[in-house]
Amino acid sequence: QVELVESGGGLVQAGGSLRLACIATGNIFRVNDMGWFRRPPGKQRELVASIFRGGDTNYADSVKGRFTISRDDAKNTVFLQMDSVSPADTGVYYCMAGVVVRDSDQLHELELWGQGTQVTVST
Repeated sequence: QVELVESGGGLVQAGGSLRLACIATGNIFRVNDMGWFRRPPGKQRELVASIFRGGDTNYADSVKGRFTISRDDAKNTVFLQMDSVSPADTGVYYCMAGVVVRDSDQLHELELWGQGTQVTVST
């Protein structure tokens, strides 16, 4: 069973920091693009940051300069370092990964999503 497991969410005061982690487990051949999305209360899911296998990154304008996405391919893990957080960063954060898996010795590409982790920023 291939899955993404998230950790690191919680309650933090405005101006503080959190680091989210997401690890892909299972029979994984290769992890391609990885990213973080979030759903603020009462709003639609939005892209926060993404990182491609070659290391190039994209950030939402609202988090650029404050958040940093990184990956450890040896551990099939993606991180989101969140600094200088504000109440607008409150929401449920989901990691995503494009994963190539083995199925009866065949390669198949899957888009995996984590279970979501709550981030709450207080004033």
